[in-house]
Amino acid sequence: MKKKFFLPLGIVTMLTVSACDVLEEAATIVTDGSTTTPSLTNTEVIAGLKEALTVGITNSVNLTSVTDGFLANSAIRLPFPPDALKVKEKALEWGLSGQVEKFETTLNRAAEEASKEALPIFKNAIMNMSIQDGFSILNGGNGAATKFLRDNTNAALITAFSPKVEEAISKVKLTDYWNPIITKYNSAMTFTGGEKLNPDLDKYVTELAIKGLFTMVEKEENKIRQDPAARVTDILQKVFSSVGK
Repeated sequence: MKKKFFLPLGIVTMLTVSACDVLEEAATIVTDGSTTTPSLTNTEVIAGLKEALTVGITNSVNLTSVTDGFLANSAIRLPFPPDALKVKEKALEWGLSGQVEKFETTLNRAAEEASKEALPIFKNAIMNMSIQDGFSILNGGNGAATKFLRDNTNAALITAFSPKVEEAISKVKLTDYWNPIITKYNSAMTFTGGEKLNPDLDKYVTELAIKGLFTMVEKEENKIRQDPAARVTDILQKVFSSVGK
């Protein structure tokens, strides 16, 4: 017959407490060996990145989709179309500086109007972020989240923006300022034998409005990475503090 051995209650209790202490200590260890910062779960990483992108896109759309959101921001302001600079030069020679200024202003008004359509498209991409995407963004440094967003939304933004830009151009009466300039220019080219020009304004506004949006999103993203004060929620603080960026 096998003999049964019983440990005194005090020893059992002591062993149990010691085991708990070991587990608690293990739970606090992160990849860099620190014993002061709780490690991040996959769920926390994804939640933090989604939160960062949501804050970034919301701030960006709020900043760009208002009057002067593009026009008064030198980083994203739409200039006279580069492939029509000859038109601008001639228009200024002919004393049409007022028309040129109004045209450039309404270019930016069209971009500001179109930017209102971006938020739901951005949010849809964020909802579909995978765990692999999350860790890649987290450790990718400045602009990594914006790159993810650009890669996953650019085609959808172009599709959504194109009709909205057309509506915006009509709403702000862009062609009212463009047509007199381009008509006079092309009439002059008829007599001189020069090349007639008439750039696709819809495409121009669409491309630069989207580019401007991503410029602002990246600015907001990098602010969260670099400035603890910009981490406006607990999950943002926890996730971005963990990578020290």
